[in-house]
Amino acid sequence: MSSQQGNILLCPGQGAQLVGMGKGWSEACAKARAVFDAADEVLGDTIGGIRFSTLCFEGPADVLNRTNASQPALYTCAVASYAGLCEQQELTGEPAACAGLSLGEYTALHLAGVFSFEDGLRLVAQRGHYMQEAAEASDGSMVALTGATEQQAEELAAAAAGDSGVLVCANFNATGQIVLSGDAAACERAVGLAGEKGLRATPLVVAGAFHSPHMEPAAQRMGQALDTVPFAAPQCPVVSNVTAQPHDGADPDSIKRLLVQQITSPVRWSESCIWMGSQYSGPYHELAPGRVLTGLMRRINREIKVVNHDQPKTD
Repeated sequence: MSSQQGNILLCPGQGAQLVGMGKGWSEACAKARAVFDAADEVLGDTIGGIRFSTLCFEGPADVLNRTNASQPALYTCAVASYAGLCEQQELTGEPAACAGLSLGEYTALHLAGVFSFEDGLRLVAQRGHYMQEAAEASDGSMVALTGATEQQAEELAAAAAGDSGVLVCANFNATGQIVLSGDAAACERAVGLAGEKGLRATPLVVAGAFHSPHMEPAAQRMGQALDTVPFAAPQCPVVSNVTAQPHDGADPDSIKRLLVQQITSPVRWSESCIWMGSQYSGPYHELAPGRVLTGLMRRINREIKVVNHDQPKTD
């Protein structure tokens, strides 16, 4: 492991949301509360007719779990927890590097100074809306494979898709944990084929086939949205989900292009964490909400210890 030190920020993605997210941080820290206030100013009650912070703190869960709600909620909660950590002086100095799982990449880019909180919030709200619409327009689903190599997962996806179907690797989350995404019928076939190959396949309860060709309409619309927002060079390395390498700080427009690709491309989280582990000794911090990334890191690299910040410390 490299000797480079400094705080590495890990930002959660979709699936980590839950009712009550960020409430503890909002109540404990004025700066965290200010982030939720800023989000309320931007989004108001445009999602489900509910004030945005109220939706995060009180639900209802069926609204919060919709893609158009969970994505801005996750972004806001993570930024609020980081603001609270800085207020409590749990974190000091600029981050050494940032990474986020899928939607979390936007959080990482904001924390690296690429765009303002408000611009990022508008972008992730649009992203969630576009992906929700793309999901509703297609009959897609996702299935998690346990115990498969990348080659096994790709072969299984091709066999289940057949000649005319769609099924692709969508998330390389950790060693032996890969998610397939595509046609609902192909996902069903994949479950049966996995059993024949000695693999475990678990259908996921999701709105649609994320990180697959079914999301192409959302990617096209997101490209247009990204063109309206100025991007600055990141102030620290931010790892791309598409390449599992840092974004090119000298070419902010390339960040936009990769964010468009990210919507239909596999998330290479395991490779991203392996790259970070080769460069930085940490400490590593998972921002709120949840503990998903802490758990994945234990499967990827047990030498890396992640400090979880789902809730603020209490005396």
